[in-house]
Amino acid sequence: MRHVLIPSHTTIETAYFPEAGFVSVTSDQPSGRVEIGLIGREGLVGASLTLLGDARSPHIHFVQMAGHMLSIDVAVLQAEVEQRPALRRVLHRSIQAQFVQTAQAAFANARGNTATRLARWLLMCHDRIDGDQITVTQDFMSFMLGVERPGVTAALKSLEKDGLVRKHRGTVEIADRDGLLDHAGDSYGGAEAEYARLIEGRFEPNI
Repeated sequence: MRHVLIPSHTTIETAYFPEAGFVSVTSDQPSGRVEIGLIGREGLVGASLTLLGDARSPHIHFVQMAGHMLSIDVAVLQAEVEQRPALRRVLHRSIQAQFVQTAQAAFANARGNTATRLARWLLMCHDRIDGDQITVTQDFMSFMLGVERPGVTAALKSLEKDGLVRKHRGTVEIADRDGLLDHAGDSYGGAEAEYARLIEGRFEPNI
């Protein structure tokens, strides 16, 4: 947890396929840190950079929930992609799905209140784990959402009061996913639907 896989503004030498746990992509500025992407077992960490002709990123990619992943040298991956059109196609589609997720985050940040954005973020984390326990602190949630901790505390209490989540020390338990989906509204689901279409060949996400 918190291990940096890809530092900002450094040459990327390794790409990662998470199998358990997930990775945050963050924009870190003097005024603070905000999460702009979340990658778990559905994606490849470093794909858009290494496969689209770049070798550096202004963003930090770090482990948000501990787990394990497969790693591959970027040069080896690029060579395999050149030789295997089917691999290139699916990885390029995963890049598109990640772009859509980033756009969905921008929409949620612009139109949603803190509780709505928190509901969306918890759903995204829930998608990428087995079980209902998400290892996270309120301080960490405030970083990821780009809001002060009191705002996260109030939003979490509101979700708990409605029976959607249960707070434990260092974790949040999803108690009512359907209710959380209703609370998130249209801030969640668009990126998931696009992933289902692009990668799984379905027209409805499995949510």
